[in-house]
Amino acid sequence: MRRPAFYSRSPRTPLDDAADAGTPQRPDDSADGASASAAAPAAKARWQPGRRSFALLLALSIGSAATSVALWPRQNIRQYTQKDIDAAVLRTLHTATLPSPAAKAAEIIRPSVVRVVGYGPEKKTPEAQTQKHGRNLAKGKPAEAQADEPPGEVERGVGTGVVIVDKGIILTNLHVVAGSEKIRVTFADGLEAPAVITGVQPENDLAVLQAQKLPDDLIPAVMRSTADLQPGDQVAAVGFPFGIGPSVSAGVVSGLKRSFRSPEGKQELGNLIQFDAAANPGNSGGPLINMNGEVLGIVTAILNPTQQRTFIGIGFAVPIENAASAAGSPPF
Repeated sequence: MRRPAFYSRSPRTPLDDAADAGTPQRPDDSADGASASAAAPAAKARWQPGRRSFALLLALSIGSAATSVALWPRQNIRQYTQKDIDAAVLRTLHTATLPSPAAKAAEIIRPSVVRVVGYGPEKKTPEAQTQKHGRNLAKGKPAEAQADEPPGEVERGVGTGVVIVDKGIILTNLHVVAGSEKIRVTFADGLEAPAVITGVQPENDLAVLQAQKLPDDLIPAVMRSTADLQPGDQVAAVGFPFGIGPSVSAGVVSGLKRSFRSPEGKQELGNLIQFDAAANPGNSGGPLINMNGEVLGIVTAILNPTQQRTFIGIGFAVPIENAASAAGSPPF
């Protein structure tokens, strides 16, 4: 088999082409051609790659690329040790501001906390009538027209509630809604809806509400057993103290199985969780939570030996086991 040439032949002169074609040459042309051939410089040979040259070049290219790929990770990627990882974590802890446990817990429970307001007829005391008369006169209503006006509705109680079932079942304190003709709840997204009482547990000052209108993405709270709760455990109270909120206050469990008698002495509550997270009027019915955002109890009372209804460091909550049983669904 004939092997292909690695190099092409040198360029041919016109005389060579004529000789190959068998064309006769005249004598005078032969002398002129010979002198022209002698005078013309020899043409340089041109290199053209053959198949073996191309294969060799391709092999060299592939080998060089493979070597670069094999060596690249070792040259550009650093191999991190456990010491490097620990140092990076410590640097992050020292430089980054992380949310507190109470802040994370409050964010978890926030979508489940509602504001509860009870409405009732306006009281017909002389002071109230005088104030109403003054307001109507300021609006331009004559005294004769005021006599026929029906009694207005006023807020009878403002407190807090917590959603425990996504169907709109809410736990709160009985004293927040007792005597109210109408009840309205405001959800975390701002939706305001009427609610009705579906169950009560007077011995634990608890009431169960059913909201008549629900947000599209209502999230119920997670309840946690108090069986392993101990004094010193961190807790937070979430609610609407004096109608402001939702507000968060953090503290610890101060004691268990406490008793509390109302200032009027009409009722005594037992098996309560004592805590020192700040709570005031308006926190009633709100959740007492752990640092995982789970409900441990329902805030129900504060102790103050004076006539002032303000917090001095002792609050009480009904354990969630009792509260859930008021809703007819004990979770533990």
